Amino acid sequence: MSLGKKLLELRKKAGLSQEEAADQLNVSRQTVSKWETDQTVPDLTKAKLLCELYRVSYDQLISGNTVGGDLTSMDSAADEIDWTAAWSQKYPILASYQGFNGIRAYREQIAALCGRCQEQFGLSEMDTFLILKDILYQEYKSRNGKKPAT
Repeated sequence: MSLGKKLLELRKKAGLSQEEAADQLNVSRQTVSKWETDQTVPDLTKAKLLCELYRVSYDQLISGNTVGGDLTSMDSAADEIDWTAAWSQKYPILASYQGFNGIRAYREQIAALCGRCQEQFGLSEMDTFLILKDILYQEYKSRNGKKPAT
């Protein structure tokens, strides 16, 4: 999908007219139209504003993937997201823990635990990770005085 088509799709998904998008981006309606018809491309500053306006990453904006709302396209988009980078904006520790001395041993132990759990219960890899993630979350909640959900 061309950048212009993606911009058109994102604008429509956001429920904005060309005029409304132009006002928020501080450009003319004609500029938005030219972007959407692939006559011109936005500069980097405007591309950043477009990402903010349409709530997509720069990678999502410029990738060739569609922005549809079905589960297949959402799964595809989710696979492209750098979740560590995304969550590290809220939890900065996620951007730095990889450099901790000895952290690799924990990763190896977790990998071994995943393998044992998957084998013992005959689970898929995804199911194994989801279950172990949920177990960690339940442990976190119990340590912080919150009743774990059952």
